[in-house]
Amino acid sequence: QLQLVESGGGLVQPGGSLRLSCAASGFTFESYAIGWFRQAPGKEREGVSCIASSGSAVYGDSMRGRFTASRDNVKNTVYLQMNSLKPEDTAVYYCARAKGCFSGAEYDYWGQGTQVTVSS
Repeated sequence: QLQLVESGGGLVQPGGSLRLSCAASGFTFESYAIGWFRQAPGKEREGVSCIASSGSAVYGDSMRGRFTASRDNVKNTVYLQMNSLKPEDTAVYYCARAKGCFSGAEYDYWGQGTQVTVSS
């Protein structure tokens, strides 16, 4: 059974850090890219990052320099290290599977999401 399961969300103060995990199962993990997205209440879903099967990653403009994606193909897990968090980073964060990190890539399986709240 194909699954993507996010974890690691929580409440953090502005300027703090969190590391999200996306554990994958049921498919050939190392052959796929994994994207991170987020959605805040009342806002559209936003792309956060995408890490290709090669390990190279791309980021949204507001995340670049603060967020770092990595992957462990032995543990079938992708990580999103988030530093210097801001209140506007508050959202539900999702991971999803794609063939690659190219424009127009189709994300066909999604996790259930994990809540990140940045507040003092």
